Amino acid sequence: MTSSYPRSLFLLLSLCLAINAIAFGGNFYTDFDILFGDKRADIQDGGMSMSLALDNYSGSGLVSKNEYLFGRFDMQIKLVPGNSAGTVTAFYLSSQGKHHDEIDLEFLGNLSGDPYLLSTNIYANGKGDREMQFYLWFDPTEDFHTYSIDWNPQRIIILVDNIPIRVMHNRKNMGVPFPTKQPMRLYTTLWNGDSWATRWGQVKIDLSKSPFIANFRNFNAYACIWSQRASCKGFNNGRNKGLDIETRKKLKEIHSKWVVYDYCRDFRRFAHGLPYECRKKNVRLSLNRG
Repeated sequence: MTSSYPRSLFLLLSLCLAINAIAFGGNFYTDFDILFGDKRADIQDGGMSMSLALDNYSGSGLVSKNEYLFGRFDMQIKLVPGNSAGTVTAFYLSSQGKHHDEIDLEFLGNLSGDPYLLSTNIYANGKGDREMQFYLWFDPTEDFHTYSIDWNPQRIIILVDNIPIRVMHNRKNMGVPFPTKQPMRLYTTLWNGDSWATRWGQVKIDLSKSPFIANFRNFNAYACIWSQRASCKGFNNGRNKGLDIETRKKLKEIHSKWVVYDYCRDFRRFAHGLPYECRKKNVRLSLNRG
């Protein structure tokens, strides 16, 4: 009789290879590479905190060593204080190529005393144009606040201090692009965007005030590390699909008080009809489902 041991061993090895590699926690030394800016990206405290600087010559940024397909990513950030006009501090997920996916948070600096603008956008298969912009209900330069991207196959939630400010549901069955197939790296950057960032580019950066410095700490990821040998398809599938009643109330409150721009309300831009997900019944459904 033929022994079943080799077959059992093969099945065990195959199962091990198929198990997803899961990222828990985070460290700037072990989880990121310097993307640009050299020493302007300064990792401190054994990898638990770091700062990015923008001066007369360059900005700076980090990129994750791993690619992820679904997960939650938290970063505590204290933004550039004072006259930050023209600066862009970004925290985002992105794949590469013409048809890339991206989940984007950009903090647009302003003149001293004027509020920051948090601009969010979501790309799927190279298609973006889904901007929502918010004022924050606190001064993001005085202390650290937690900004989060929570992404699974059903929806994307963007949160500030664990309060949801934006939810986008997967409506690919209705022809609305949604990022589900392309693994993405995590980026955090600080750069000169004065051609557009502050008052549509009317206010330029004052480089005499440089270096501009943004601080980051306590990066945390609970995410599926993508590889060709393992599938992330089921990761976070069914976990935190939506929001409870109390959290949906908070989302509606944010939308009623703090939204500065919403592509779903831009009738001039979409004069021939709003995108499908922006139609009234679908917006109401999104807010009620969370």
